[in-house]
Parts: sequence; C-alpha cells; structure tokens
Amino acid sequence: MSGEIHLKADLAPSSRTKAVPKELSTPFFYAPSDDGTDENLLVFLHGLGDTHLPFAKLGRQLKLPQTAVLALQAPEKIPFLYEEAYQWYTSFDPLGELIERPNPSAAIDLLSDVLKHLIEVCSWPSDKIHLFGFAQGGTVALELAIQFWKNQINAKSSKSSSLSLGSIVTISGPLLSYPTLPTPSPTPILAVYRPPPADPSLSGGDLTALKKGFNTVKEVKLQSRGPGMPSSKDEWEPIMRFWSERLSRRQVDGVYEVMSGLGPR
Repeated sequence: MSGEIHLKADLAPSSRTKAVPKELSTPFFYAPSDDGTDENLLVFLHGLGDTHLPFAKLGRQLKLPQTAVLALQAPEKIPFLYEEAYQWYTSFDPLGELIERPNPSAAIDLLSDVLKHLIEVCSWPSDKIHLFGFAQGGTVALELAIQFWKNQINAKSSKSSSLSLGSIVTISGPLLSYPTLPTPSPTPILAVYRPPPADPSLSGGDLTALKKGFNTVKEVKLQSRGPGMPSSKDEWEPIMRFWSERLSRRQVDGVYEVMSGLGPR
C-alpha cells in the first residue's frame, strides 16, 4: 500500500487563513496549518482525567495538509485529585463511584458556543470542521453533532449538506443518548475501539445507537490488547484513510497536496 493519501479537491474560493479563536470559555491550543492554507479545522477533545495538552501535541505531530488544529480542555476539574485532571461532565458521585447515566448538557452547551464562535467569528464553514475525541471526548463530540443537526432540522435548513460537520472520529466514545431524529445526521462517523474487555470500548448497543443517529458510520476494531488510543502505524492507518476521504484540499499554485504520513511521529 502506498504511503501517500490524496485529499479530495475543493475548488471553491475561500480565504487561505482563518482568524485565531479568542475568548473561548475553556483553555485551548490553536495552531494554523503548517503549509499556510487553513482549509480544514481538526478539533481535539481529550478523555476523562486528561488535559488538552497531549492532544495539542498530537495535532501538531499529524501535520495534516491544509488543516489547522484546535485542542480544547474540558471545563470541570475532577475533585479530590492533586494532578491536573479534567472531565467534560460530572462523572463521579460523592462516594467516588462512576455515575451510570451522566448528564453532558453543560459540555454540549459549551461546545455549541465554541462551534458558533468558529463559524461566525473565525469564518469556518461547519462542513470544514472535523472532530476527534477520545472516550469521553468522543462522547461529547457525537452529542454535539446530534444537537447541531437537531438545530438545523428545527430551523428547517436540513437540506443543506454544508450545515453538517465535516466528520467525527470517536475513539471508544459512545453516545449517551439514543437519538430519535426524523432524518439521521449526515456527519460521517468513524468509530474506533478495542473490543471488550478493553476499557474504554464500544458495545453492540453503542454501535446501534450511532447508526440510528448518523447516516454514515464506519467501524474499526483494533487489537484487544493495548492502550486506549491507537498506538501504531497500522492502527492509525484507517483513521488517516478516513481523513483522506473527508478533509478538503485547496489547489495552491498548481501544487497537488498529498498526505505522506500515516500517523503521528
């Protein structure tokens, strides 16, 4: 298999660079595309007990062509821990036990505000905004996409494909809700997970819920043993392949861009 992945062409005119996000209501890291053309935005959402910094590093290492990077930190610090460990929504009860049915509403409201800022202030088209979330970060990415699509349906503008998000890669992050939509969201989903008993993972019910909420869901099952995140070139390859099909490419001075890497270095 060739190590180069060709991105789909998009000849629609747009500004080569986008405004830097400002005044977001949570800590973040932003970097424009290394090649000077901000055609896509890849937003990273970390998992439970982490910060945005490792995912900021990951985003820079990927060096995806014409793709800016935004890594967001979850708003809630996990109580009773000395280290910097954050959660997107309250995950533990007062006894320290995991809550079986957590409520992500506050996180979805925060991310909806971020999305509005990116679209209205930074001039990102919604279908050029792509999300990558690990575990709890994948969950809030999916819930955000469902809420975003519901808003489009309520506004009677669901016929416009440009009002979907570009794509979502969720690493072992399920939906918490079970979607009941008149039409599924057109945002393409790549669900990557290690099979149980790996934790985190995705169950058959989790995958059914995804297919209920989204038109296009691709499933990638990693080896059962290993860390939660993809950890090798082979495990990153289907993610890079998915992005090669979804990320847009703007022709610049007759140069045809390719993705030559297959994972973080």
